[in-house]
Amino acid sequence: MSKVIILILGMMIVTYLPRLIPFLMGNQKELPEKFNKFLSYIPATALGALILPGVFNATPDKPIAGIVGILFAIGYSWYKGGIILPVIGAILSTFIVLVAF
Repeated sequence: MSKVIILILGMMIVTYLPRLIPFLMGNQKELPEKFNKFLSYIPATALGALILPGVFNATPDKPIAGIVGILFAIGYSWYKGGIILPVIGAILSTFIVLVAF
């Protein structure tokens, strides 16, 4: 077998096992309510940490465009919820600011 194939299979196992083990062991007992609440905030926090730096780097010559887009997304999702419409609205509002100014 090629060394590349062995390397790919090894990386597959190393990546898959840390995801499989908690899945198999997690069904055995209930987690405390406070811990479940803490875990529910992780996706939003991770997205914020990944997206927010990109907002300011996307348009370095006009940072106000990124700020307007993120403010629209935060405001709309706060009052109406959802994912798709805040993202589309943020893109459109950023585009309008870029074209207008």
